[in-house]
Amino acid sequence: MKLSNLLLTAASAGVLALFAAPAALAQPGPALKLVRYGPVGAERPGLIDAAGTIRDLSGHVEDITPAVLSPSGLERLRAIDAASLPAVEGNPRLGVPLTGIRQIPALARNYRAHALEGDFEVPEEPVLFFKSITSLNGPNDPVILPPDSVNSDFEVELGVVMGSEASYVGADEAIDYVAGYLICEDVTERHYQRNLGGGNAKGKSANTFTPLGPWLLTTDGVREVQDLNMWLDLNGERMIESNTSYMLEGALETVSYLSRFFTLLPGDVICSGTPEGVGAARSPPVYLKPGDVMTLGIDLLGEQRHEVRAYSAEEIEQYANQY
Repeated sequence: MKLSNLLLTAASAGVLALFAAPAALAQPGPALKLVRYGPVGAERPGLIDAAGTIRDLSGHVEDITPAVLSPSGLERLRAIDAASLPAVEGNPRLGVPLTGIRQIPALARNYRAHALEGDFEVPEEPVLFFKSITSLNGPNDPVILPPDSVNSDFEVELGVVMGSEASYVGADEAIDYVAGYLICEDVTERHYQRNLGGGNAKGKSANTFTPLGPWLLTTDGVREVQDLNMWLDLNGERMIESNTSYMLEGALETVSYLSRFFTLLPGDVICSGTPEGVGAARSPPVYLKPGDVMTLGIDLLGEQRHEVRAYSAEEIEQYANQY
Protein backbone atom coordinates (compact mmCIF):
# COMPACT_ATOMS: atom_id res chain seq x y z
CA MET A 1 0.00 0.00 0.00
CA LYS A 2 1.38 3.44 -0.90
CA LEU A 3 2.60 5.66 1.94
CA SER A 4 -0.12 8.26 1.46
CA ASN A 5 -2.78 5.58 1.69
CA LEU A 6 -1.14 4.02 4.72
CA LEU A 7 -1.24 7.38 6.48
CA LEU A 8 -4.85 7.91 5.48
CA THR A 9 -5.77 4.41 6.63
CA ALA A 10 -4.02 4.96 9.94
CA ALA A 11 -5.78 8.27 10.50
CA SER A 12 -9.15 6.78 9.62
CA ALA A 13 -8.51 3.82 11.89
CA GLY A 14 -7.78 6.17 14.78
CA VAL A 15 -11.14 7.84 14.38
CA LEU A 16 -13.00 4.57 13.94
CA ALA A 17 -11.38 3.12 17.03
CA LEU A 18 -13.36 5.56 19.15
CA PHE A 19 -16.59 4.02 18.02
CA ALA A 20 -15.83 0.53 16.73
CA ALA A 21 -14.42 -2.85 17.66
CA PRO A 22 -10.75 -3.54 16.84
CA ALA A 23 -9.69 -3.84 13.22
CA ALA A 24 -10.13 -7.21 11.46
CA LEU A 25 -13.27 -8.09 13.45
CA ALA A 26 -16.48 -8.69 11.56
CA GLN A 27 -18.85 -5.74 11.44
CA PRO A 28 -22.27 -6.16 12.95
CA GLY A 29 -24.87 -6.65 10.28
CA PRO A 30 -25.81 -9.02 7.47
CA ALA A 31 -22.39 -10.23 6.34
CA LEU A 32 -22.59 -13.48 4.38
CA LYS A 33 -20.29 -16.50 4.36
CA LEU A 34 -21.09 -18.18 1.07
CA VAL A 35 -20.04 -21.73 0.23
CA ARG A 36 -20.59 -24.47 -2.31
CA TYR A 37 -20.69 -27.98 -0.90
CA GLY A 38 -20.88 -31.50 -2.25
CA PRO A 39 -18.99 -33.75 -4.69
CA VAL A 40 -16.82 -32.29 -7.45
CA GLY A 41 -19.05 -31.11 -10.27
CA ALA A 42 -22.24 -31.47 -8.21
CA GLU A 43 -21.79 -28.69 -5.63
CA ARG A 44 -24.82 -27.00 -4.12
CA PRO A 45 -25.04 -23.39 -2.92
CA GLY A 46 -25.02 -22.66 0.79
CA LEU A 47 -24.16 -20.22 3.50
CA ILE A 48 -22.64 -20.61 6.94
CA ASP A 49 -24.81 -19.24 9.74
CA ALA A 50 -23.67 -17.55 12.94
CA ALA A 51 -23.38 -20.93 14.69
CA GLY A 52 -21.11 -22.34 11.98
CA THR A 53 -23.79 -24.56 10.41
CA ILE A 54 -23.97 -24.89 6.64
CA ARG A 55 -27.43 -23.94 5.39
CA ASP A 56 -28.69 -25.00 1.99
CA LEU A 57 -29.51 -22.13 -0.40
CA SER A 58 -30.67 -24.21 -3.34
CA GLY A 59 -34.30 -23.30 -2.68
CA HIS A 60 -33.40 -19.67 -3.44
CA VAL A 61 -30.55 -19.76 -5.96
CA GLU A 62 -29.32 -22.39 -8.39
CA ASP A 63 -25.66 -21.73 -7.56
CA ILE A 64 -23.29 -19.02 -6.30
CA THR A 65 -22.91 -17.30 -9.65
CA PRO A 66 -21.70 -13.83 -10.66
CA ALA A 67 -25.34 -12.72 -10.79
CA VAL A 68 -25.85 -13.84 -7.19
CA LEU A 69 -22.77 -11.83 -6.19
CA SER A 70 -24.12 -8.61 -7.71
CA PRO A 71 -25.26 -5.93 -5.25
CA SER A 72 -28.91 -6.78 -5.88
CA GLY A 73 -28.23 -10.51 -5.66
CA LEU A 74 -26.48 -10.18 -2.31
CA GLU A 75 -29.29 -8.00 -0.96
CA ARG A 76 -31.76 -10.75 -1.79
CA LEU A 77 -29.64 -13.26 0.11
CA ARG A 78 -29.34 -10.93 3.10
CA ALA A 79 -33.12 -10.77 3.29
CA ILE A 80 -33.33 -14.53 3.89
CA ASP A 81 -33.61 -15.72 7.47
CA ALA A 82 -30.73 -18.21 7.75
CA ALA A 83 -32.63 -20.17 10.40
CA SER A 84 -35.34 -20.90 7.83
CA LEU A 85 -32.88 -22.68 5.52
CA PRO A 86 -32.35 -26.46 5.73
CA ALA A 87 -29.29 -27.40 7.78
CA VAL A 88 -26.74 -29.54 5.94
CA GLU A 89 -25.94 -32.72 7.81
CA GLY A 90 -22.48 -34.16 8.34
CA ASN A 91 -19.22 -32.70 7.11
CA PRO A 92 -19.54 -32.34 3.34
CA ARG A 93 -16.71 -31.49 1.00
CA LEU A 94 -16.46 -27.78 0.23
CA GLY A 95 -15.82 -26.67 -3.34
CA VAL A 96 -14.70 -23.38 -4.83
CA PRO A 97 -17.12 -20.88 -3.20
CA LEU A 98 -18.39 -19.48 -6.50
CA THR A 99 -18.85 -20.66 -10.06
CA GLY A 100 -18.68 -18.79 -13.34
CA ILE A 101 -15.20 -17.37 -12.76
CA ARG A 102 -13.90 -16.01 -16.07
CA GLN A 103 -10.65 -14.30 -15.12
CA ILE A 104 -8.03 -14.83 -12.39
CA PRO A 105 -5.74 -11.79 -12.53
CA ALA A 106 -2.89 -11.94 -10.03
CA LEU A 107 -0.09 -9.75 -8.71
CA ALA A 108 3.54 -10.82 -8.38
CA ARG A 109 5.93 -9.34 -5.81
CA ASN A 110 3.19 -7.37 -4.05
CA TYR A 111 4.96 -7.68 -0.69
CA ARG A 112 8.33 -5.95 -0.37
CA ALA A 113 9.93 -8.75 1.66
CA HIS A 114 8.80 -11.38 -0.85
CA ALA A 115 10.37 -9.44 -3.72
CA LEU A 116 13.63 -9.11 -1.81
CA GLU A 117 13.76 -12.76 -0.73
CA GLY A 118 13.69 -13.74 -4.40
CA ASP A 119 16.47 -11.28 -5.33
CA PHE A 120 14.05 -9.18 -7.36
CA GLU A 121 13.71 -5.42 -7.38
CA VAL A 122 10.71 -4.08 -5.52
CA PRO A 123 8.34 -3.17 -8.37
CA GLU A 124 7.41 0.46 -8.93
CA GLU A 125 4.20 -0.66 -10.65
CA PRO A 126 2.12 -3.75 -9.85
CA VAL A 127 3.30 -6.82 -11.79
CA LEU A 128 0.32 -8.56 -13.40
CA PHE A 129 -0.17 -12.09 -14.66
CA PHE A 130 -3.17 -14.40 -15.15
CA LYS A 131 -3.85 -17.89 -13.82
CA SER A 132 -5.86 -20.37 -15.86
CA ILE A 133 -9.38 -21.09 -14.63
CA THR A 134 -8.63 -24.80 -15.14
CA SER A 135 -6.30 -24.54 -12.12
CA LEU A 136 -9.21 -23.98 -9.72
CA ASN A 137 -9.42 -26.31 -6.75
CA GLY A 138 -11.46 -26.76 -3.58
CA PRO A 139 -10.18 -25.50 -0.22
CA ASN A 140 -9.41 -28.96 1.13
CA ASP A 141 -8.88 -30.95 -2.05
CA PRO A 142 -5.51 -32.56 -2.90
CA VAL A 143 -2.88 -30.54 -4.73
CA ILE A 144 -1.54 -32.76 -7.51
CA LEU A 145 1.99 -32.14 -8.73
CA PRO A 146 2.43 -32.17 -12.53
CA PRO A 147 4.18 -35.33 -13.79
CA ASP A 148 7.37 -33.40 -14.64
CA SER A 149 7.28 -31.02 -11.67
CA VAL A 150 10.60 -30.44 -9.91
CA ASN A 151 10.15 -27.18 -7.97
CA SER A 152 6.50 -26.76 -6.92
CA ASP A 153 6.12 -24.14 -4.20
CA PHE A 154 3.52 -22.81 -1.76
CA GLU A 155 1.98 -19.34 -1.28
CA VAL A 156 -0.95 -17.82 0.64
CA GLU A 157 -2.85 -14.83 -0.71
CA LEU A 158 -5.89 -12.65 -0.16
CA GLY A 159 -8.40 -13.13 -2.98
CA VAL A 160 -10.70 -10.27 -4.01
CA VAL A 161 -13.96 -11.33 -5.67
CA MET A 162 -15.68 -8.90 -8.00
CA GLY A 163 -19.43 -8.37 -7.77
CA SER A 164 -19.84 -5.81 -10.55
CA GLU A 165 -18.17 -4.95 -13.84
CA ALA A 166 -15.40 -2.45 -13.20
CA SER A 167 -13.65 -0.23 -15.72
CA TYR A 168 -11.69 2.91 -14.80
CA VAL A 169 -12.91 3.01 -11.21
CA GLY A 170 -11.20 5.03 -8.49
CA ALA A 171 -9.74 3.44 -5.36
CA ASP A 172 -12.24 5.35 -3.23
CA GLU A 173 -15.17 3.74 -5.06
CA ALA A 174 -13.67 0.28 -5.70
CA ILE A 175 -15.38 -1.23 -2.65
CA ASP A 176 -18.72 -0.76 -4.40
CA TYR A 177 -17.61 -3.19 -7.10
CA VAL A 178 -16.31 -5.93 -4.81
CA ALA A 179 -18.53 -8.77 -3.56
CA GLY A 180 -16.16 -10.15 -0.95
CA TYR A 181 -12.90 -11.83 -0.03
CA LEU A 182 -11.53 -15.36 0.23
CA ILE A 183 -8.26 -17.27 0.59
CA CYS A 184 -6.25 -18.02 -2.54
CA GLU A 185 -3.44 -20.60 -2.44
CA ASP A 186 -1.26 -19.70 -5.43
CA VAL A 187 0.69 -22.94 -5.91
CA THR A 188 3.64 -22.27 -8.23
CA GLU A 189 5.99 -24.52 -10.19
CA ARG A 190 9.18 -22.42 -10.04
CA HIS A 191 11.00 -24.36 -12.78
CA TYR A 192 8.15 -23.71 -15.19
CA GLN A 193 7.97 -20.09 -14.06
CA ARG A 194 11.66 -19.22 -14.32
CA ASN A 195 13.35 -21.62 -16.71
CA LEU A 196 10.88 -22.37 -19.49
CA GLY A 197 10.94 -19.16 -21.48
CA GLY A 198 9.57 -16.71 -18.96
CA GLY A 199 6.06 -15.81 -17.93
CA ASN A 200 4.49 -16.37 -14.53
CA ALA A 201 1.40 -18.07 -15.94
CA LYS A 202 3.33 -21.21 -16.94
CA GLY A 203 4.19 -21.96 -13.33
CA LYS A 204 0.85 -20.91 -11.89
CA SER A 205 -1.76 -22.70 -13.96
CA ALA A 206 -1.43 -26.47 -13.51
CA ASN A 207 -4.55 -28.39 -12.55
CA THR A 208 -5.35 -27.98 -8.80
CA PHE A 209 -2.90 -25.04 -8.43
CA THR A 210 -5.52 -22.44 -7.40
CA PRO A 211 -7.48 -23.58 -4.35
CA LEU A 212 -10.06 -21.00 -3.24
CA GLY A 213 -12.14 -20.77 -0.08
CA PRO A 214 -13.39 -22.31 2.17
CA TRP A 215 -15.92 -19.51 2.01
CA LEU A 216 -16.47 -16.14 0.38
CA LEU A 217 -17.03 -13.47 3.03
CA THR A 218 -18.89 -10.40 1.80
CA THR A 219 -17.16 -7.05 2.23
CA ASP A 220 -19.41 -5.98 5.10
CA GLY A 221 -17.85 -8.76 7.17
CA VAL A 222 -14.37 -7.22 7.05
CA ARG A 223 -13.80 -3.93 8.85
CA GLU A 224 -10.25 -3.41 7.55
CA VAL A 225 -9.07 -5.58 4.69
CA GLN A 226 -5.53 -4.22 5.10
CA ASP A 227 -5.19 -5.66 8.60
CA LEU A 228 -5.70 -9.40 8.26
CA ASN A 229 -3.20 -11.91 9.64
CA MET A 230 -2.22 -14.67 7.23
CA TRP A 231 -0.15 -17.85 7.60
CA LEU A 232 0.87 -21.13 6.00
CA ASP A 233 2.24 -24.31 7.60
CA LEU A 234 3.95 -27.17 5.78
CA ASN A 235 3.83 -30.48 7.64
CA GLY A 236 3.08 -28.58 10.85
CA GLU A 237 5.98 -26.11 10.50
CA ARG A 238 5.17 -22.41 10.14
CA MET A 239 6.58 -21.20 6.81
CA ILE A 240 4.68 -17.97 6.13
CA GLU A 241 3.35 -15.53 8.71
CA SER A 242 2.40 -11.99 7.77
CA ASN A 243 -0.42 -9.46 7.50
CA THR A 244 -2.19 -7.81 4.57
CA SER A 245 -1.00 -4.43 5.88
CA TYR A 246 2.35 -5.19 4.19
CA MET A 247 0.88 -5.28 0.69
CA LEU A 248 2.51 -2.75 -1.62
CA GLU A 249 -0.75 -2.25 -3.50
CA GLY A 250 -3.79 -2.60 -1.26
CA ALA A 251 -6.79 -4.72 -2.25
CA LEU A 252 -9.01 -1.83 -3.34
CA GLU A 253 -6.11 0.02 -4.94
CA THR A 254 -5.50 -3.14 -6.95
CA VAL A 255 -9.09 -3.21 -8.20
CA SER A 256 -8.75 0.40 -9.28
CA TYR A 257 -5.34 -0.15 -10.88
CA LEU A 258 -6.32 -3.23 -12.87
CA SER A 259 -9.52 -1.58 -14.09
CA ARG A 260 -7.36 0.93 -15.98
CA PHE A 261 -6.03 -1.82 -18.24
CA PHE A 262 -8.93 -4.22 -18.72
CA THR A 263 -12.51 -4.64 -17.60
CA LEU A 264 -12.95 -6.63 -14.43
CA LEU A 265 -16.00 -8.89 -14.68
CA PRO A 266 -18.45 -10.06 -12.01
CA GLY A 267 -17.07 -13.23 -10.46
CA ASP A 268 -13.44 -12.46 -11.30
CA VAL A 269 -11.03 -13.43 -8.52
CA ILE A 270 -7.96 -11.25 -8.02
CA CYS A 271 -5.06 -12.97 -6.25
CA SER A 272 -3.19 -10.17 -4.50
CA GLY A 273 0.25 -11.73 -3.94
CA THR A 274 2.04 -13.72 -1.26
CA PRO A 275 4.18 -12.52 1.64
CA GLU A 276 7.72 -13.79 2.22
CA GLY A 277 8.56 -17.31 3.37
CA VAL A 278 8.10 -19.31 0.17
CA GLY A 279 10.07 -22.48 -0.34
CA ALA A 280 12.20 -21.25 -3.24
CA ALA A 281 13.74 -18.52 -1.07
CA ARG A 282 14.90 -20.87 1.69
CA SER A 283 18.37 -22.32 2.11
CA PRO A 284 18.21 -25.05 1.09
CA PRO A 285 15.01 -24.61 -0.95
CA VAL A 286 11.89 -26.40 0.26
CA TYR A 287 9.64 -27.70 -2.49
CA LEU A 288 6.42 -29.67 -2.32
CA LYS A 289 6.57 -33.46 -2.55
CA PRO A 290 3.98 -36.23 -2.40
CA GLY A 291 2.82 -36.82 1.15
CA ASP A 292 3.24 -33.20 2.27
CA VAL A 293 0.34 -31.45 4.00
CA MET A 294 -0.23 -27.73 3.64
CA THR A 295 -2.51 -25.78 5.97
CA LEU A 296 -3.10 -22.07 5.56
CA GLY A 297 -5.45 -19.35 6.72
CA ILE A 298 -6.37 -15.68 6.83
CA ASP A 299 -8.27 -13.86 9.58
CA LEU A 300 -12.06 -14.10 9.08
CA LEU A 301 -11.65 -16.11 5.88
CA GLY A 302 -11.12 -19.56 7.37
CA GLU A 303 -8.49 -22.20 6.70
CA GLN A 304 -7.49 -24.57 3.91
CA ARG A 305 -5.85 -27.99 4.15
CA HIS A 306 -4.25 -29.80 1.22
CA GLU A 307 -2.57 -33.16 0.92
CA VAL A 308 0.04 -33.13 -1.84
CA ARG A 309 0.20 -36.10 -4.16
CA ALA A 310 1.62 -37.18 -7.49
CA TYR A 311 -0.38 -38.09 -10.55
CA SER A 312 -1.37 -41.74 -10.72
CA ALA A 313 -0.16 -43.89 -13.60
CA GLU A 314 -3.60 -43.59 -15.18
CA GLU A 315 -3.57 -39.81 -14.83
CA ILE A 316 -0.07 -39.60 -16.33
CA GLU A 317 -1.20 -41.64 -19.32
CA GLN A 318 -4.23 -39.39 -19.76
CA TYR A 319 -1.94 -36.33 -19.43
CA ALA A 320 0.48 -37.69 -22.08
CA ASN A 321 -2.34 -38.48 -24.50
CA GLN A 322 -3.43 -34.84 -24.48
CA TYR A 323 -0.35 -33.82 -26.50
